Amino acid sequence: MSKSEFESLSYVDAGVDVDAAENTVKAFAEIAMKTMRPEVLSGVGLFAGLFNLPTGFQEPVLVASADGVGTKILIATALDQFDSVGADLVNHCVNDILTVGAKPLFFMDYLATADLSQSQRIDIVSGIGNACALQNIALLGGETADMPDMYRSGDFDLAGFIVGIVDREKIIDGKRMDIGDVLVALPSGGLQTNGYSLVRKIWSLGKGLGVEHDNQILQKKFSSLDRSLGDELLAIHRSFLPDLEKYLDEIDGIAHITGGGIGGNLSRLFGHEESNGMSAWIDRDSWEIPTVFKVIQEAGAVEDTEMFKAFNMGVGIIVVVKENIARKILSEVNGSWLIGEIKKAENQQKSVEGLPE
Repeated sequence: MSKSEFESLSYVDAGVDVDAAENTVKAFAEIAMKTMRPEVLSGVGLFAGLFNLPTGFQEPVLVASADGVGTKILIATALDQFDSVGADLVNHCVNDILTVGAKPLFFMDYLATADLSQSQRIDIVSGIGNACALQNIALLGGETADMPDMYRSGDFDLAGFIVGIVDREKIIDGKRMDIGDVLVALPSGGLQTNGYSLVRKIWSLGKGLGVEHDNQILQKKFSSLDRSLGDELLAIHRSFLPDLEKYLDEIDGIAHITGGGIGGNLSRLFGHEESNGMSAWIDRDSWEIPTVFKVIQEAGAVEDTEMFKAFNMGVGIIVVVKENIARKILSEVNGSWLIGEIKKAENQQKSVEGLPE
């Protein structure tokens, strides 16, 4: 006989506490209120968010993107630090739409879990809300899904959805790039949100060896690092909008350095007819690779080629500009440097040259 024949079952018995979730949603609504813009026509709580199209655009084009934080989540879980991955999520999405010249309007999140505590859920959404508020992005809503049996106890996944806007004539798509343009880089904030599966493989993190094992590794301090390995790995994926917003009308191409590294992302700018015969040349000696990547490489005996495929290697974003604009950026944006240039392609099969092979 089934249990239901002896006693009444509830949704809580199945692993979903609706009352607790409703209280958490009220906390989410308070967080979202701090991010409101004049265009927002509805608060959190309806089945859908309403946002009025901003004025001041000649031919407005809406730009959308979605992304996640990947297995960086497992590092956050091991350290019981949940707010930073919320900020990671927002900033990653902001950077992705920035590559076409778009400025963000609103953001929505999706959080799925088995039994993440209500306070941990609020920490995650607080990180999202804080990052949105700093960049004038409305947190328009989201979804929190309780999915016992789909996820193991303590597991969760996080995804974000962003919508921005750009005038059609100001879209940055790489088609204005030309031989003689130069490449200016801005430094990453650590690993950003990519390469964590390789890092976890190296140190067997999140591999079922237990919280004590993971914490011992993550709390370890290397003499070459200023902080623990865990703090280095949880460094927030920085947003490049504040640094680049004023230059968007003068930029010919932007590559956000995420999964695939410098080569994999910079090559995306060469997928159109106007780029035929051109390639990006990277001056590998133009920057010092941050120590955290050297620690990872040594611990895993990882080849240079693989490091440059899996990680950003200290390069957060690359912009393609004319030389006079490069001089402005280099003089005004802290930490920026000249990383390369657009040249006539020496190898028609390669759009990015100068990286380890």
